[in-house]
Amino acid sequence: MAESDESAPARRKDKPWIFRTYAGHSTARESNALYRRNLAKGQTGLSIAFDLPTQTGLDSDHALARGEVGKVGVAISHIGDMRALFEAIPLASMNTSMTINATAPWLMALYIAVADEQGAPRAELQGTTQNDIIKEYLARGTYVFPPDASLRLTKDLILFCTRETPKWNPMNVCSYHLQEAGATPVQELAYALATAIAVLDGVRASGEADESGFAEVVGRMSFFVNAGMRFITELAKMRAFVELWDEITRDRFRVKDSAKRRFRYGVQVNSLGLTEQQPENNAYRILIEMLSVVLSRNARARAVQLPAWNEALGLPRPFDQQWSLRLQQIMAYETDLLEFGDIFDGSEEIACLVAALKREALAEIATIDAMGGAVRAIETGALKAKLVESNMRRLEAIERGEQIVVGVNAFANSEPSPLVAGENAILVPSAEAEAEQVARLKAWRAARDEARARAALRALRAAAGSGANVMPASIEAAKAGVTTGEWGDALRAEFGEFRAPTGVPSRARQEAAGLDALRGEIERVSMKLGRRMKFVIGKPGLDGHSNGAEQIAARATDAGIEVVYDGIRFTPAEIVERAKDGAHCVGLSILSGSHVALTEEVLARMRAAGLERIPLFVGGIIPPADAERLKAAGAAGVYTPKNFEINEMLAKIVAEVEARHDRESAPAMS
Repeated sequence: MAESDESAPARRKDKPWIFRTYAGHSTARESNALYRRNLAKGQTGLSIAFDLPTQTGLDSDHALARGEVGKVGVAISHIGDMRALFEAIPLASMNTSMTINATAPWLMALYIAVADEQGAPRAELQGTTQNDIIKEYLARGTYVFPPDASLRLTKDLILFCTRETPKWNPMNVCSYHLQEAGATPVQELAYALATAIAVLDGVRASGEADESGFAEVVGRMSFFVNAGMRFITELAKMRAFVELWDEITRDRFRVKDSAKRRFRYGVQVNSLGLTEQQPENNAYRILIEMLSVVLSRNARARAVQLPAWNEALGLPRPFDQQWSLRLQQIMAYETDLLEFGDIFDGSEEIACLVAALKREALAEIATIDAMGGAVRAIETGALKAKLVESNMRRLEAIERGEQIVVGVNAFANSEPSPLVAGENAILVPSAEAEAEQVARLKAWRAARDEARARAALRALRAAAGSGANVMPASIEAAKAGVTTGEWGDALRAEFGEFRAPTGVPSRARQEAAGLDALRGEIERVSMKLGRRMKFVIGKPGLDGHSNGAEQIAARATDAGIEVVYDGIRFTPAEIVERAKDGAHCVGLSILSGSHVALTEEVLARMRAAGLERIPLFVGGIIPPADAERLKAAGAAGVYTPKNFEINEMLAKIVAEVEARHDRESAPAMS
């Protein structure tokens, strides 16, 4: 007879991780209402998504902000917006993650200013500022200043928080976006750890922290990682992260306290693999990806946020976010996961895979060290080029059917999904939100104490120029009513701006396979045009997610097209100027939700410049109704994530260029 459960020793049950959803849109008040609803549903922490103007240090009424306000996150232009964002949310007891990088010191200054108003002791504030600018140059694109100046701001925030807000994680080394940009597990490990090394080297070199203070800095470092579909590899990657971080901080940085060397991380599972086709399958993908960061107790995430099943279609609704939250709660509270030790200890398969990942990652870190470190490797474009190449090979494997994606390149026959039926399948931010935000911003500027704001800005620029820590001056600027754009402009005036290398090869790859037919067509059409076909690819507005544009540019180059692609963050006027220089077609890549406003402006400027004969194509996460609107406005084609066969896409673009040329040539030939 089995022994009674009552005689078994009582097991200590682990606490669950922090439950988060990455959220924020439109205005501070609308986002505040969303946060309070999510907290009432059992969410235990906040993860704030900011809009692109906020992330790049621009005000909502800046020319580059047009169409971007409140689209991929909430617009925060000043302390008034920050107050509204956290109304009735006590900061003294909240754990808040802010996905903010170039402007991390500013958003943290606003957060501290609001906490001061609430009477929340700074020493009690808990949460995280991402504050990882290096991966912005590589993957996400919301950088502003040159790398050295950006690393100085990163260092200032780290040292200030270590002293003033000791429970706060002032940096979240973020490998999440590296995987989204195509990084392999080894690259994700190596580039994230090389980033942490570069930051810690900078803190140590500054001389602003003694041995004890430096150990505190290491102890407050956290990581934000990605978990993809290759479940076993991702689980091993997390165990490799834990071991490598302990070894690097012990051996390279001489941190003696093992508690300070603990690898602490939050995770959002992979969004790159979510599909527009058969989107209901994404619910399974999200579950499988989550398992790799919660099953292994010794490498379990401290906080988890899950995407919604329909993020490949557009902005998720509150219900969609709730569905992802419930998945975390079921895993934590209905299973016995938290009652046992690490179930993978002793596995030879896992141990061998972890050892291999560590070995290869350390070799890659050594290569980066030989380049002069992560910052120098960014400036030369070496790391970016490697990511573009990795993503290229991933996409080619999907196109060739070597990497199966259910519903995309296999098992594509499908019943219509009732989950995407109807007009409200995704959340559409209010069309009036931008105008209302701009009006509030102008009213704010008119009502503030202008003399105090100007004095605060002068002090901020003086701090930036002198090498003093910018955080005290930033907090005073926040309290004085300075705006996000004014803070950004003060530092731009001191540090300048930067445009990162694109990583796109300038020459065709000779080993690129499966391009013979397409190359033949391009040669034939180029002969008809009288010169090499020229394709201008632009990213208008502030969207920094450049994967799609990079892959189209690289494949078009491989196929024999002359490509003009200069990277991210161009105005419609600048793109049209490039098109004037002999372009045969123009492509826009927009993933921030601002596709309608920006495409219509580019089309209007092309007509005004007499370029209406040049076909314009648009790619991005574009709902069907918006796609039809863009075609009606004059777009020759609209492509979304379901159009994964790049050769086929380029063939259609070439055919459209030829058709327009033939129509224009017909009267002259008759």
